[in-house]
Amino acid sequence: MKDIIEIVLADDHEIVRNGIKQMLESEDTIKVIAEASDGKEAIEMVEKYKPDLLITDISMPGMTGIDAAAELVNRRTASKIMMLSMFDKEEYVLKSVELGAHGYLLKDTDKAKFLKAISKIVGGEKYFSSEISNIIVNQYLSNVGSEPPAQLAVPATGRLQGFDLTKREREIISRVVNGASNKVIAEDLGISVRTIETHRLNIMKKLKVNNAADLVRVVLQNNLV
Repeated sequence: MKDIIEIVLADDHEIVRNGIKQMLESEDTIKVIAEASDGKEAIEMVEKYKPDLLITDISMPGMTGIDAAAELVNRRTASKIMMLSMFDKEEYVLKSVELGAHGYLLKDTDKAKFLKAISKIVGGEKYFSSEISNIIVNQYLSNVGSEPPAQLAVPATGRLQGFDLTKREREIISRVVNGASNKVIAEDLGISVRTIETHRLNIMKKLKVNNAADLVRVVLQNNLV
């Protein structure tokens, strides 16, 4: 990763931009190199400065952040795109994911998570806050029908289409895809919530994902349920 992460920040409220900029530039590794007040200007700034990351508000006058992101994706820009919003509206979230945004955060996200998201996205991964991940997970589940899968189709070898998962991990992942919480899974399997959390971390490492939404995506795309 580069020593300095260069960012273009787009938001139609100057006070909001200033606040986010001040927070980000309190870190020695981050520099806001340009600002924009609408989607059209955001595109111009990205094309001109070629930042590592565009952080854009969704609701802006004229061209919205979603429209700007879609246009930049269409132009195959090398800059990563993170959507920022006050709202976790399903329409906004799913549209952002569909167009290829690399992340989606709510504006009330704390600094630590904000910086973590930037680091992950610039590093080549995707990052969605927990609230956003839940919306994406629910959408994936609705796409595979109203009847939840009974169990994973697992070969006798214990390998799941190239992913090494233990019997316990396979039991947990099937319940995760069905939308069960850690508490429910723990009660169902008769083990502690902390143990479930540890298993989920191991599962995510094996599937090379960073959140519940990506976990479900990998499972469904590989027909693992």
